Amino acid sequence: MSIFYKLNPVTYKFVQRVFNYREISAKKSTKIQLQTVSYPRNMLVLCTTLAFSLWPVKTKDVAKNKEKAKPLPVLEDADKLFDNGFYEECYNLLLEHQDKGDIEVQWRICRALYNMSKESKYDKQYKNNLVLQAYDIIVKVLNETQDAQNHYAVHKWYALLLDAKSSLDGMKERIKQLENVKKHLDMAVSINPSDATILHMLGEWCYQITEMPWHHRKIAEVLFASPPYSSYEEALDYFLKAETVQPRFYSLNLLRLGDCYLKLKKEDQAKYYLRLAASYPAKSNDDHQANTQAADLLKKLK
Repeated sequence: MSIFYKLNPVTYKFVQRVFNYREISAKKSTKIQLQTVSYPRNMLVLCTTLAFSLWPVKTKDVAKNKEKAKPLPVLEDADKLFDNGFYEECYNLLLEHQDKGDIEVQWRICRALYNMSKESKYDKQYKNNLVLQAYDIIVKVLNETQDAQNHYAVHKWYALLLDAKSSLDGMKERIKQLENVKKHLDMAVSINPSDATILHMLGEWCYQITEMPWHHRKIAEVLFASPPYSSYEEALDYFLKAETVQPRFYSLNLLRLGDCYLKLKKEDQAKYYLRLAASYPAKSNDDHQANTQAADLLKKLK
């Protein structure tokens, strides 16, 4: 029995009928007999055509996956608004597409809400509500959205919003969540080691641990068998990695570089980065903060 029959008996029988028909026709007409000479080539075309026609579901699935993988046009516009400091406009644009359940839309909404919560034009209660709203969204995405566990931005924004939300619950709760925050930052950087903001956040985590006041350390000793520990050297390493990946991407990263070098008694390097931070074009509240703090530190160095 033909191996082709074993692989696909339906197609084999169909081809065999075509073949028999050609043999019968060949006896009646020399012209048709001549056409039979080219049969192997036609056979190849036919088998190829059948191979495609037998897999309609798979073909549709591939098309659907390609369509699903194609990014929404709104994302580019939203990113431009965000990069230029128009966080509320970015949020409103993304909100129109929230019901699509797209993971790329969801984490960007959280990003916009978080940055809105840092704007000075809003009152404290409204800012807190924005943080809580963003936290609820990112928790749902992490727990319920397919592929969220393998998405670096979901872990990044979960870590940041967990820290922000736990801060609203008091210092004890924030200290309690420190290791969980670090765990998700480590997951994010393992998925995408070239994301400058994750590297900055890891540096900020190390910096805040190093700067932790004595009475906060005592709380940490009660909550953890081995309290989290870091150093200015470790924080500096992350800030430098972030700057290498994406130079001048964030005013606060420049500020932290200058500050860490200052703490490590390296004034020349400190002045270099503090000057960059002080003159950084201000588009957000973070930028204004970096400008002011860097200028103050530079005054102390003169």
